[in-house]
Amino acid sequence: FERHGGTGLLRHDAPLPDDSIDPDAAKVVRRLERAGYQAYLVGGCVRDLLLQGKPKDFDVATNARPEDVRALFRNCRVIGRRFRLAHVLFSGGKVIEVATFRRNPGASLSEDDAAEVDDLLIRSDNVFGEAHEDALRRDFTINGLFYDLDRRQVLDWCGGMEDIGNRAIRTIGDPYVRFREDPVRSLRAIKFAARLDLGIDPVVYDAMVATRDDLAKAARPRIFEEILRLMRGGAAHRSMWLLWEVGAMAVLVPELAAFLDDEEGTGGGAARFWRRLDAIDTLTRERGAPLDDIVLWTALLHEPLAEACTGERDVIRAAYDFLEPIIARIAMPRRIADALRRILSMLPRLSSGRVGRLARTEFLELAL
Repeated sequence: FERHGGTGLLRHDAPLPDDSIDPDAAKVVRRLERAGYQAYLVGGCVRDLLLQGKPKDFDVATNARPEDVRALFRNCRVIGRRFRLAHVLFSGGKVIEVATFRRNPGASLSEDDAAEVDDLLIRSDNVFGEAHEDALRRDFTINGLFYDLDRRQVLDWCGGMEDIGNRAIRTIGDPYVRFREDPVRSLRAIKFAARLDLGIDPVVYDAMVATRDDLAKAARPRIFEEILRLMRGGAAHRSMWLLWEVGAMAVLVPELAAFLDDEEGTGGGAARFWRRLDAIDTLTRERGAPLDDIVLWTALLHEPLAEACTGERDVIRAAYDFLEPIIARIAMPRRIADALRRILSMLPRLSSGRVGRLARTEFLELAL
């Protein structure tokens, strides 16, 4: 029998090399299939393998409910309240995430319909569905592909294989609607474009610009984490350039955007900033791991913060005044803000070679 008949599925023969697929993920898929369930590799791992990249992790999607997965695997725990997921645990701390197919709880809206609705923000996503519904509720076509291990085929309900071939980022469905449903998707588009060296479809790009103000509605801790992800992946320069160019930086970190806009007043500050991000990308690639979050945030905000403190009698107070709106806007943790202030005060002495008593401070290595 043909699975998923009548759902608009396109199957693509795309035998991925066996040695590129995590053996534990394959084990999870095959055990689910033997038990009579549908199970596929899904999302980022499929996208990265098709783009000749190395996946960070392997996720599985299935029609088995979380309790069904737990019944099949002794080494499984079910997590989450809003949407339950099964985590199958393997040696070395490896986790294979198994999600039950779900569907978008809202009806599909056109751009014109969306314009009539003030708030499309998704606040609940806890509805189980079918495989094709699961694919179509994802954000971008390149993330909506499933891989059938037994048939060695890519299952494509959304035109993702064409976009893989074109190395293009397109949303599944109307981009204006998708970015208004979840404004953080525009930051994810930037991350994929920068990290995977992909182009952004012009219609998607225009929608990112048009909906940038909706980022102010997103959960602040998610914004903080997504900005860090833009900095961690070895493509900080291109990520921040795109964030600035689409106008999202002016919404999230207007202090930095204003600094970059004022090339004349900062004496070439933007050129210095982009050189610093190039250095971060080089270090990240050399180390094979991201730099400390404190270092990344200090690199982002160092110059505008130093500018705000220049000529002030109470430098600590000036630094507080500069950072407080950022802390409020994107939920920057106090420990990072406090470390940033401390490092800022250390940098002039370090750059002149006077370490002295700074050698005993906990932030010396990060400041260096």
